[in-house]
Amino acid sequence: MTGKMILITMTGPDRPGIIAAVTEHIADSGARIRDIEQTVTHTLLSLSVLIDFPPGGSDQKPLIKELLFLAKELGLHLDFEVFDQGEYQRRSSGNSYVVTIMGAEVGAAALAKVARLLADNGVNIERIAKLTQGQLRCVEFLVTVPAELDVKGLTRTLLKTGARVGCDIAVQKENLYRRAKRLVVMDMDSTLIQIEVIDELARLAGVGEQVAQITERAMNGELDFSGALRERVALLKGLPAEALEEVYRNIPFTPGAKTLVRILKRLGFKTAVISGGFTFFTDRLKQELGLDYAYANELELVDGRVSGQVLGTIVDGARKAELLESIAADEGITLDQVVAVGDGANDLPMLGKAGLGVAFNAKARVREQADTHLNQQSLDSLLYLLGLSERDLAELEG
Repeated sequence: MTGKMILITMTGPDRPGIIAAVTEHIADSGARIRDIEQTVTHTLLSLSVLIDFPPGGSDQKPLIKELLFLAKELGLHLDFEVFDQGEYQRRSSGNSYVVTIMGAEVGAAALAKVARLLADNGVNIERIAKLTQGQLRCVEFLVTVPAELDVKGLTRTLLKTGARVGCDIAVQKENLYRRAKRLVVMDMDSTLIQIEVIDELARLAGVGEQVAQITERAMNGELDFSGALRERVALLKGLPAEALEEVYRNIPFTPGAKTLVRILKRLGFKTAVISGGFTFFTDRLKQELGLDYAYANELELVDGRVSGQVLGTIVDGARKAELLESIAADEGITLDQVVAVGDGANDLPMLGKAGLGVAFNAKARVREQADTHLNQQSLDSLLYLLGLSERDLAELEG
């Protein structure tokens, strides 16, 4: 049996002691365990053990016989398959990715379409995990991708498929960096909070419709951000500072935003808000939420009123990316360990810099260019992309 491996599978009712008994028999036979995996769905166990025998080791037949008797005693069904080590090495040499499927409900039709698309591209699903309790709302596939496959092209196709079946789909390389994120950088307007602050200020200044139109075009990438910002701020001239306080007092946080930040802090993440809005608001959000960093534009106030000018360097798309890199460098964090979240065209540069860039309820043009996007009501759905389950979140909140 030199060069041969045996895959042993056992299925049946779960009970304590199964692993102990199986591994004891394998150890006594002189076999080596090359791989092992077990899942329990409700009370049904599925155990897979891949073994081989060292050169000059014992014959496998007595072990198989003993395991068959053991399975009978434990009320399990046992099967086995023999194959070459070369086949095992070929299967193990593929690139591993995690495909996350998320929605109000992830039904059989959605899973079928995603699984079929993966299969048609030669992608093998190695493991499936449910990240939510009760209703199926988030599923994670661990897949092996052929080395020659265009993963970016596959990702684009999966995103389109997700849109058709009403689910968000994210594809991430399965490696240490996916599981070791340390910094989350967020946009403010329409991401951390549900409004565009400048539009609310404009409404109080009596120029709401005019400013909202400019904002919409700027967020879609149709206008130069810096020029559009200066144009809108000029229209706010004369607005009393009390109006800024009024807007902040009534800011509606995005559902799940406070939960997200609270859990990230408990897990030891650094958090930042980098906004094309104003420091008047980001500084207060930093204090209220306990964020580590806050950057935005400084709105000039003269004699208690908005002057119509912005002071200092404009925080546009390029500046957002620079600030993200600066924070990461100061914290000794690699860009692969950074998550960036935003909704507008001015967020695309920082989304591109981060190891995981997420377009959250974003404008159509942004969704088209971002590698990952979420169209979920709650911002804390981002945590599923970090591999956290609903059970993990309940433990952290408890």
